[in-house]
This record gives sequence, structure tokens and C-alpha cells, in this order.
Amino acid sequence: MKVISQNTAFGGMQGVFAHESSACNCEMTFAVFVPPQAISEPRPVLWYLSGLTCTHANVMEKGEYRRMAAELGLIIVCPDTSPRGNDVADELTNWQMGKGAGFYLDATEMPWSEHYRMYTYITEELPALVSQHFRMDMSRQGIFGHSMGGHGAMTIALKHPDRFKSCSAFAPIVQPSTADWSVPAFEKYLGPDRSTWRRYDACALVEDGARFPEFLIDQGKADSFLDNGLRPWLFEEAINGTGIGLTLRMHERYDHSYYFISTFMDDHLKWHAERLR
Repeated sequence: MKVISQNTAFGGMQGVFAHESSACNCEMTFAVFVPPQAISEPRPVLWYLSGLTCTHANVMEKGEYRRMAAELGLIIVCPDTSPRGNDVADELTNWQMGKGAGFYLDATEMPWSEHYRMYTYITEELPALVSQHFRMDMSRQGIFGHSMGGHGAMTIALKHPDRFKSCSAFAPIVQPSTADWSVPAFEKYLGPDRSTWRRYDACALVEDGARFPEFLIDQGKADSFLDNGLRPWLFEEAINGTGIGLTLRMHERYDHSYYFISTFMDDHLKWHAERLR
């Protein structure tokens, strides 16, 4: 692991690091914020997964999480959204496919399967790496994300309820197997057999028996992607009668941007901190 940058913020440390990833078969970059409390004791870990077109830097620079994370003593890990590099497959004119659009799945179709194994990277490789270098309490982990990252956070939590104690999302894609944003990408990454898509679809996972205690979702009503991509009401319908808890907050005038995310970031950090005590 090599250090790209380290900066002091709110008594803690904001770092950016890179390493050679065996899962993604390329160099991967990620960010970690370590609160001041981690000097003396292991602290809970909160994973933030970013959305389409983003890198680790979007939330790090615009998410406004450090002050509250330092106050609550939360370590925040911000991975990239996809593999990177000159030899990594991409679609240069399609922002919904390729670099910046890994959808947190393990691709099975060529040429994507050579590098696009973000599910394995997030759930196996990166946790093993960061737990060696930072004072983390891996028995207290939460996960959240935005848009495509909200989709990733929810599906990962549903498949790992033994690992994660909390999950929330900003404007998540809750049913990517039918959304305009994601259907073409899923077909290219995973092939035409839609039954294989269900393992990366929050609604389908619930229908197939996956369970998680509760979710927090914030959604802006002025989000231009609400009706054809996000559709949080579908998840509300999917969990009906399952015992899964859901706090779904719909906000007037808010859109899909980091202005929206930064407004409610403190709420999400406090919500996770309560469940990670």
C-alpha cells in the first residue's frame, strides 16, 4: 500500500492510498478518514460507496463527513467505483458502463470479467488490506452509499447481515435489473440470463429470502433520475411483510447532487453510530 496524500482534519487524518489489486487486476485507489479516537483504541468502520462517474474523491471533497465522523469516532473508508488503467475495458462515450460504473458486481462476461470484480474487491480484498493498516474494530461495520453506491451498499448488506450492523443510502438504485440506468450494463457485465442478475438487485434479494434488520433511505423529490432509475417505492413494496425495517424520507426540492448528500450526511453518520456502539 502506498501513500498518495495525508492531511490532518478535525484532529484526525484524511488519507488517500493505492495498492495493486488482485481482484481487479490493476492498481486501485481509496480514501480513509481516521478519527482522533483511533490513536488509543480500535474504532467502528463505515464504508461509503460512491455513484456512477465518481471516484473516491467525490465524497471526500464534497460529502462533508469529517467533522461529524471525528466527533463520533467513526473510520470512513471510501473505495473507488471501478477498476482503472489503460488496459481496463471501457466505453468512452457511455457514462453508465465501464470506468466509473462498476456497479459493485463481479462481471462474468469478457472483456469485463478481466478487471470488473468490484464485489470481491469491496467484500474481501479491501477489508483485509485496510484492517492490517488502521486501528479498526471489524466487529462493528456499517455500509452506505449514493445512487449506484446505494445499490451496492444495500445488496452487500443483504448478503452479509452477519458482518454489517447498519446500512443506509442516498437515492439508491433499488431494482437495477429493471432500471434504465443499469439494464444495459448488467447485460454486458453478467450476460443475458437475468436470473444471474438477482444477486445484485436489492428487491430481488429480498424476494429470494435475504434479510437485514433495517435501512435508512433519503431521496430528493426533485431528483431527475427518480422515476426511471431509482424508484425507492419498489423496495418499500418488496420488504412488505418481511420484518425488514425501513425509514424512507422523501425531501422536497432536493436533487441527486452532493448538495443533497452533504445536507443529510450528519443524519446518516449519527444513525450508523447508534447501531455501531
